[in-house]
Amino acid sequence: MATLSSPGIGTGGLDVKSIISQLVALEKRPLDTLKLQAATTTTKISAFGQIKSLVSTLSDAASKLTSVTGWNNVATTSSDSAFVSATATGGTQATSFNVEVQALAKSQSTASGSITGAVGAGTLKIELGSWGATTPGATGTFVRNASTTAIDITVSASDTVADIASKINGSNAGVTATLLTDAGGQRLLLRSKETGLESGFQLTTADGALGALSRLTSAEITPAATQIAANAKATVNGIAVESATNTFAATVAGVTFKAEKLTDSGKPITISVAKDTSAIQANVEAFVKAYNEVNKTLNEGTKYDKASKTVGLFQGDSTALGLQSALRSAMQAVSPGSTVYQRLADIGIVQKTSSDPMATAALGGELTVDTAKLNKALSDNPEEVKKFFRGDSNVATNGLAVKLKTLAAGMLATGGFFSSKDTVLQASLKRNEQDQASVNIKASNFEKRITARYSALDTQMSSLNALNAYVSQQVTTWNKSNG
Repeated sequence: MATLSSPGIGTGGLDVKSIISQLVALEKRPLDTLKLQAATTTTKISAFGQIKSLVSTLSDAASKLTSVTGWNNVATTSSDSAFVSATATGGTQATSFNVEVQALAKSQSTASGSITGAVGAGTLKIELGSWGATTPGATGTFVRNASTTAIDITVSASDTVADIASKINGSNAGVTATLLTDAGGQRLLLRSKETGLESGFQLTTADGALGALSRLTSAEITPAATQIAANAKATVNGIAVESATNTFAATVAGVTFKAEKLTDSGKPITISVAKDTSAIQANVEAFVKAYNEVNKTLNEGTKYDKASKTVGLFQGDSTALGLQSALRSAMQAVSPGSTVYQRLADIGIVQKTSSDPMATAALGGELTVDTAKLNKALSDNPEEVKKFFRGDSNVATNGLAVKLKTLAAGMLATGGFFSSKDTVLQASLKRNEQDQASVNIKASNFEKRITARYSALDTQMSSLNALNAYVSQQVTTWNKSNG
């Protein structure tokens, strides 16, 4: 590109560079509008992304009101959870029963006789099973659990009690081994990993070896150091029940209660199960809150402030207005699911109002929950409230939450409202980028052309100035010669 080195044409003092710069700036003026449009489009893309997230949250909230489990929540209470705690699965029928705990579940634990040094070579066998009501020992009766396999522990002549304990712990035999050292030497402490009558164990020498090794077996344990594996025992409404653990999961249908500690005789703990309307109320309130968040964002985006004459980002945007209208229509529609409650107002969900007419207009469809009215509906006709939101198996009688969830799913799907809107906005942003590039190219070409013209003019004017100086010089010389 031609450049101008002189400050003006023909050194006439004209600032050519400034003139060219200003002319190029005029050529680039459309960029200001294009950049503003690009910024607005980018902001819209971000804003619609936010609205999409809010609609997704609304869809999730509606899902909780369409799910069967969302309406089957129950509350479980214990008159004293320090003795007996309890939980219940959703859908459990309301009930109440008394529990007394006579015994907690135990694992078997034993201690061998004292041994010093190596115990001798041989094989120890560990079997899981039950000792019944007798103390395991020389005269006890052990019944092996047929569903388990005996584990053999090979002991070498050089193995100490500590070595044997390590081998037992690595054998996955269902027991854990610990070493105890006292004045008499070392003892092997064994404990079953699980509690319950069937989690007892017996330790014998597989090959009938005697000597020090036999002092580790069940026949040689110290009775005073022994605890028998036992089930937890309780009564439910006076009926005896047992469990291998302190948790009774299959005793009362739908209810799991846990024996925390023994109860005093004649002082049962009462477990109660009731419908948990508070959970349903929380789901309804979350649904209303999710809708209000979407509605508020759309109100802000589509508003027009007469006082300041400012407009929202989506003011006049047909797709945003269409989204707002669709959501409001869904919330205001009659629900055919229930014959008792057909509109949100029937269960205490109404449009928020204010004594100030301008404030009421500004609220723009925001909903509020009349907790007392909702609680009464849930108490008087919980099934009808459920039908209002869920409907039944007939598509024609789908409830409000089902319809709104379907509407939201369509909007969020690939090719749906948000996907299509994003495609349109991204295409607009791409065109804007191309338009900016075109303006820059046009301005650049213009700058080249005008710079070349001014350069040529500068050269021509310089020549004329030189000619003018020469003529003036000749005239001066001529005048002198004729004087």
